[in-house]
Amino acid sequence: MRRPLHLILPLFAAAALVAAGCGSDSNDNSSSSGSSSKSTPAGKKIKVGLVTDIGGLNDRGFNQLANQGLQRAEKELGIEGRVLVSKQNSDYIPNLSTLAQQKYDLIIGNGFLMADALATIAKKFPTSKFAIIDYSAAALKGKPKNASGLLFKEQEGGYLVGYMTGLYLKDHGGGTAGTVGGQSIAPVDHYIAGYQAGLKAADPSAKAINAYSQDFTDPAKCKELALNQIQQGAKVVFQVAGGCGLGALDAAKEKGIQGIGVDADQAYLGPQVMTSALKKVDVAVYTAIKAAQDGTFKGGTDDVFDVKSGAVGIGKTNTVGAKYVDQVKAVQAKIASGQLSDIPDKVSK
Repeated sequence: MRRPLHLILPLFAAAALVAAGCGSDSNDNSSSSGSSSKSTPAGKKIKVGLVTDIGGLNDRGFNQLANQGLQRAEKELGIEGRVLVSKQNSDYIPNLSTLAQQKYDLIIGNGFLMADALATIAKKFPTSKFAIIDYSAAALKGKPKNASGLLFKEQEGGYLVGYMTGLYLKDHGGGTAGTVGGQSIAPVDHYIAGYQAGLKAADPSAKAINAYSQDFTDPAKCKELALNQIQQGAKVVFQVAGGCGLGALDAAKEKGIQGIGVDADQAYLGPQVMTSALKKVDVAVYTAIKAAQDGTFKGGTDDVFDVKSGAVGIGKTNTVGAKYVDQVKAVQAKIASGQLSDIPDKVSK
């Protein structure tokens, strides 16, 4: 079931303590940030646990944003938060189960790859509340009624940065744009499909090339793929691979081409970052926590975040991208109004 964002009422409630010998219990987590805040919530005191994907909290994107949402909830809502860091896929079940056993009110799994693990634990702990980012509740195995999905229309953000790329290529004699994905999973492919559509809308003659690193953590793998694309003539590279993708942006800097960040605003990584495709995971996490605290959490449903809600968009631009901001913002307004819809979310093979 898909609910419009203005009806989205956060869910979240609970965090954990010790991860039993598998993932790490982060010391940079929200517990420390919230303890010094004098803010007190109108709602009840709840505990919220966040289990990161394997990229870790220093991925400068997806997991870092989720933690920021938790920290904001600690400060503004007065909840108690805890982060368990997954270093490998086998950490998902132990980390989720640790939080459930500790009776955290809401347990959030950060990422598509955690879906099977979260479905398993949600079934074993039917009185606990769960939320998962980037996976639909209806698609979870067994369709647990105590789990909710937090989804994004990544294709809309991809379209916007793809459109900017196309305008840039058109001004520079046309050419090729590359994308470096982590794995061919739904949220990654949504970005890439939208990017390729926006690219072609702005410059129908542009060529799009794509590669997957099969990795979200090793920058060297993505750098190698990006360098290969640059050798093939890519003038812009869009990274969609978390921490691994930082290597693609490094390749862009090394070779003097334009790079595009993902999820978080990655402009601070250098002047080669033309812009970033924003996906405000922090907003989704905060919204979920607030709903759990308000008592409005509804399992078995999805909250969908998009351009219209302000949770998807573009980040800061460098001097090159600044030239195209007004045109991209005009396209963004068309997406928000519904005038531009049906943006593809599947990569053409």
